[in-house]
Amino acid sequence: MPTLPWSVPNSPPQDTEVHVFASRFETRTLWGALRFLARTPAVWRQVAHAPGAYGASLRAQPLRRVFWTLSVWESAEALKAFAHSGAHRPTSRHLASQMHDVAFATWQTSSDRLPVSWEEAMQRLT
Repeated sequence: MPTLPWSVPNSPPQDTEVHVFASRFETRTLWGALRFLARTPAVWRQVAHAPGAYGASLRAQPLRRVFWTLSVWESAEALKAFAHSGAHRPTSRHLASQMHDVAFATWQTSSDRLPVSWEEAMQRLT
């Protein structure tokens, strides 16, 4: 699966502070990676309609069992509301036992600096 390109569900106001979230997931098995891939479309559709979502992208190396997400939100509260609703909530619970290694990073940036680069996200995840 190639990188899903940067998608902008809602345009942020200019020159405002936004909340960035990056994640890295490694599954225990190839079967876990396939389960992650199978559930990705529903979560991706949820992002497209999520209140406060200002951008998102996904990188996947399923044969290596590694996935990265990068998203930008109006606030930490908007991200939390997304994570605890819709397809994301049951997906994250269902896949939790499949995860081997997980890393998260959050930071603030200006909406004028969007989209956030994958290079910056990778640095912050290490």
